[in-house]
Amino acid sequence: MFTGIITDVGEILSVGDHQGSLRRLRIASHYDPAGIEIGASIACGGPCLTVVAVGPHVWADGAAGAWFDVDIAAETLARTNAGGWGVGGRLNLERALKIGDELGGHIVTGHVDGMAQLLAREVVTDADATWGETSRFTLRAPKHTARYIAEKGSICIDGTSLTVNTVEDDVFSVLLIPHTLQVTTWGLRQPGDSINLEVDMMARYAARLAEAQAKGY
Repeated sequence: MFTGIITDVGEILSVGDHQGSLRRLRIASHYDPAGIEIGASIACGGPCLTVVAVGPHVWADGAAGAWFDVDIAAETLARTNAGGWGVGGRLNLERALKIGDELGGHIVTGHVDGMAQLLAREVVTDADATWGETSRFTLRAPKHTARYIAEKGSICIDGTSLTVNTVEDDVFSVLLIPHTLQVTTWGLRQPGDSINLEVDMMARYAARLAEAQAKGY
């Protein structure tokens, strides 16, 4: 379980096949390797992945961190943009939620529903640009997820908990503040990108309940 609040941006160190249908990635992070256990769950660009190996890593600037390996199964490769991840790619990372942690975003499972297409990125001008760029991103959701997206509701895109600003059919927009653009991969995003999307769990259950009531069970 996660919150969609990004705690690090990792870098892919290697990509390889392992045991046929599995793809193994090694990801560098700024996390303490002593705090990552084999079997731990880490959200990587949205999908929840399981750590299968871990060790110390030193970044080019001398900062200490950890590398960790994850295996990506065929189902995840088919439903997410993980199949296009390559060496040098950057990934939003979040450690699994612990009891007592601050719930700053919304409840996120790390189970991606599909890929949204980034249609446009617009710089939102402001009289005071001291704090940097604020941008509006317009995306097209997969058809089967559109009914779960509501104005002012929560959505998880690229592993990030965001508030929906506008919705029209399967097209929606989100606004990202300078801080989010600086500490996540969103600053690198451009029109044409395919981005992992997970709908709000509460919206999913509400829709299922309405469907069940309409069918009389």
